[in-house]
Amino acid sequence: QVQLVESGGGLVQPGGSLRLSCAASGSIFSIYAMGWYRQAPGKQRELVAAITSGGSTNYADSVKGRFTISRDNAKNTVYLQMNSLKPEDTAVYYCHVIMSSVNYWGQGTQVTVSS
Repeated sequence: QVQLVESGGGLVQPGGSLRLSCAASGSIFSIYAMGWYRQAPGKQRELVAAITSGGSTNYADSVKGRFTISRDNAKNTVYLQMNSLKPEDTAVYYCHVIMSSVNYWGQGTQVTVSS
């Protein structure tokens, strides 16, 4: 059993910053990749950013240059630093982990960018 606990969401003004965290616990071994997806109302869930155990990263074009993903392998934790936030970044953000070819999801954390 694997649990993903997310934190760091909230309300922020346009141009502001937030940092999301996701800690994996339970039967953890050989995590391949960790990342973040988001889903806005009426839209499909989309990849925001991902990072492999080796440190390779992948970002959605819409967040490149504004968001930075990082991970602490010793703590099984992934972070998403979000800067220069825009109203269109408003969504529920989900932590995602791939371990032994199985996908695990967090419960989601709301990010709202509004003045």
